Amino acid sequence: MANPTVTIRYLDRNPISSRSTEFVERKGIGHPDSICDGIAEAVSRHLSRRYLDEFGRILHHNTDSVQLVAGTTDPAFGGGTVGEPMYVLLGGRATKTVDGRRIPVDDIAVEAAEDYVDARFREVSRDDVEFESRIGETSVELRSLFDAGAVPRANDTSVGVGYAPLSETERIVRGIESELRGAIPAVGEDVKVMAWRSGDDLRLTVAAAVISRHVADIDEYVAVKELIGETVRRYATERTTRTVHVDVNAADDVGSERVYLTETGLSAEMGDDGNVGRGNRVNGLITPHRPTSLEATGGKNPVSHVGKLYNVVATNAAERVHETLGADHTEVKLLSKIGDPVTEPMAVDIDTTARDDEAVRRVVEDELEETPSLTEALVAGQVPLF
Repeated sequence: MANPTVTIRYLDRNPISSRSTEFVERKGIGHPDSICDGIAEAVSRHLSRRYLDEFGRILHHNTDSVQLVAGTTDPAFGGGTVGEPMYVLLGGRATKTVDGRRIPVDDIAVEAAEDYVDARFREVSRDDVEFESRIGETSVELRSLFDAGAVPRANDTSVGVGYAPLSETERIVRGIESELRGAIPAVGEDVKVMAWRSGDDLRLTVAAAVISRHVADIDEYVAVKELIGETVRRYATERTTRTVHVDVNAADDVGSERVYLTETGLSAEMGDDGNVGRGNRVNGLITPHRPTSLEATGGKNPVSHVGKLYNVVATNAAERVHETLGADHTEVKLLSKIGDPVTEPMAVDIDTTARDDEAVRRVVEDELEETPSLTEALVAGQVPLF
């Protein structure tokens, strides 16, 4: 790190644990916004590998513009029908021509999106989703920045944010989705959790898509719903001393049998649209009481786009300060300047309970110096982004 403006503020306590209230949300992997995040990142990874295979390096691209338009279904107990397929538009920019050689970017993108959906959504068939790629040619200006020098130069002027450790509420919310899907086969991949901690109470509202073929009638649906509530309550109670309250599929009208029943385990099958960047941050959560960046990380190139890199670096740095220096709370904010080396932010802002300013600074410097090494891990899909 060259000579950025570094501000370190000492905090005498964790500002989250001292709050009387806290809101935390997670949109599960099958939420329409998360689907778009996942597809955008899958396209970037596939393109990166293709560029590496053919040209020995990753070429400039940003595939962070993905939109999902919901389809239509007619769910029925025991199994219904799918009408109109979901529609996914793949957008963004990528390098399509090198020395007169054409790269089939749109074909690569569609294949990546299909593979992603096939691998993660067990009830979704190829006929249930229509993909279209309209990825354009990358801009000459950004491509020149990308190609300049051994150390990649920032693709944007942006802010990356990270904090550690997660609060008790955040840890609980982040774990509920996988707990439910692992324990209850009737629960689809679309699981949304909202938590409200208030004093000694923790209130959890869970929206869990139930797969129609697993429930023969309304009584079986109600039984699954009760099991969801029991599973969430047990999971949370084992991790907090607060009184846990759980609501499941709160919009249900059991009497009229208008309930959260789906064919594919996704709300996107019949009414919920999605976009990249409207969901979880890199730690898998939406946390309105925390500092955050509105950058969409999924699909941004893994070499120079600080909208992706700095959110990961800031989070890693905050976690290291927590683990190595024993900080009860650390926030790291990194401000880039387009055209400058990604290892040299314009400004660094840190709030922490750690008392050793020099040690904190060294941790952040070390993580910034390691920024280029993130690329390989990102292309391999080893870094969680949503």
